[in-house]
Amino acid sequence: MAAITPGLAGHKGLRGEILLELKRAQPLTANELADVFRVSANAIRRHLKELEAEGLVLYERQQRGTGAPTHSFRLSPSGEALFPTRYGEALTDVLAFIAQHNGREAVREMFAHQFRAEAERLRVELAEASLEDKVAAVVDLLSRQGFMAAWSVEQDTLKLAQHNCAVRAAAEQFPEICAAEVDFLRAVLDTHVQRDAYIPDGCNACEYSITLADISGSPAADNGQSREES
Repeated sequence: MAAITPGLAGHKGLRGEILLELKRAQPLTANELADVFRVSANAIRRHLKELEAEGLVLYERQQRGTGAPTHSFRLSPSGEALFPTRYGEALTDVLAFIAQHNGREAVREMFAHQFRAEAERLRVELAEASLEDKVAAVVDLLSRQGFMAAWSVEQDTLKLAQHNCAVRAAAEQFPEICAAEVDFLRAVLDTHVQRDAYIPDGCNACEYSITLADISGSPAADNGQSREES
């Protein structure tokens, strides 16, 4: 399902779309971007050259299979900075202060409390919703918070991806934020959720697999295994 993506001030049209696509799936070649947008590779290269001149993209030579090396493009630090962040260094400083004076457990409990309250609100709001509708609601919430979330269905599993970490600076120092997010997803969706990729580890997105099952109150919930819906 399509992500709800942020607007990039000053970068509309194809230039803005190139930046968004690089955020989702970097590194990408000009030919790969041309395939995505169904325009010529030369048109893409012109935009990439302009974005490089502005300091928003970088390129590197990559060897992909046989043949000559190709240029792959990714966002520069300035390009990454175009995407939403929530509080940035201020949040990190506040968390460091709390950890120093009250311990890391206080940081964990603060985020656990925040996510529990949000999860309870959504559980009430989505009590009669299907799992797919619950995931769509979570994706909408995360996207409005700047996480560029999207979801899709692959066989018996739902996939949720966050292509931007709006609290990355804090999350890299305080993984308690990310642990609380996983618990939040499990509480709202009431099924097994597994994290498959993690932005602080260098991945392009934080990705989750969501089993199409309801483990609430089932025997499988006691032994950590989910059961499929009939």
